[in-house]
Amino acid sequence: MTYSFCTNANRGVMRRLFTTPSFAVTGIAVATALLAGGPLQAQDSAKSATAVTKSGPVWPVPGPPPLPGSLLPSKRIVAYYGNPLSNRMGILGQLPVDQMLARLDKEVAAWNAADPSTPVQPALHFIAMVAQGSAGRDKKWRTKMADTLVDRVHGWAKRRNAVLFLDLQVGQSSIQAEAPRFEKYLSMPDVHLGIDPEFAMKGGAIPGKRVGTYDADEINWVIDYLAALVTKHNLPPKVLVIHRYTQRMVTGYDRIKRDPRVQVVMHMDGWGSPRLKRDTYNAYVFKEPVQFAGFKIFYKNDTWNGSSLMTPAEIVKLTPAPLYIQYQ
Repeated sequence: MTYSFCTNANRGVMRRLFTTPSFAVTGIAVATALLAGGPLQAQDSAKSATAVTKSGPVWPVPGPPPLPGSLLPSKRIVAYYGNPLSNRMGILGQLPVDQMLARLDKEVAAWNAADPSTPVQPALHFIAMVAQGSAGRDKKWRTKMADTLVDRVHGWAKRRNAVLFLDLQVGQSSIQAEAPRFEKYLSMPDVHLGIDPEFAMKGGAIPGKRVGTYDADEINWVIDYLAALVTKHNLPPKVLVIHRYTQRMVTGYDRIKRDPRVQVVMHMDGWGSPRLKRDTYNAYVFKEPVQFAGFKIFYKNDTWNGSSLMTPAEIVKLTPAPLYIQYQ
């Protein structure tokens, strides 16, 4: 079987990923049955409140104190992103695994040197559901990676005492339908979640043809879902990473709840020159505070037009200093 992974660039302030519309990957075993799972009731401890006052955004964002076992804010997560079936979706699939992990080690050391007060938690951020360039049998425009591949990447993470993020590009499906398909992994203490609004298509839009979106209601469903798993399985808090590089990708940011069982990272996911990246971070992370901040470095795309990669020493000077760093 052949699946066409969608990697088309967005049309917003900053383009992300690559401009080639799609590429083929063969030999992927795809699960076809959706697991049942509806929205869970919000917990009494979960609250949403704007962190913007008359004097401007408030950082750190007020909220519940971190629970025991929380990764943030005591640590900084440094993650390698991608899919091992493709060398075009990020560093995770561009090098043999030993070389990839050794390069991650160097980034971890650089971040520990740049900010010794915030020790690094290494991570692998695996795109476990990939938006497609074709509708597929169920016409949802997405493909779930096989459990055997998830297990393989999880094993790589364990070699470095790294945590694993599963990233979901739901296409024309919904996060409510797709997140429960990974419940056996999300019920593990070292597995966390990323959701990508770019590929959450509404109104029949095709992935790669337009930028998708999540509203606070959908994000709050995810928070409730993860929080319930934390309680059910007595887990340390989960980290939820939300990609963002345009205004419309996330709507109702001030309605996103804060639950100590789920630590929410709004992740600046655009590529370009350092100036453009700072401007985008200021517009969509600093000015619309949710809880924690993330920042992405593109090894290739950030260096187009002669630009230099931003260094850890430069990134830690941002306001707020991001606590989730992703390399693609």
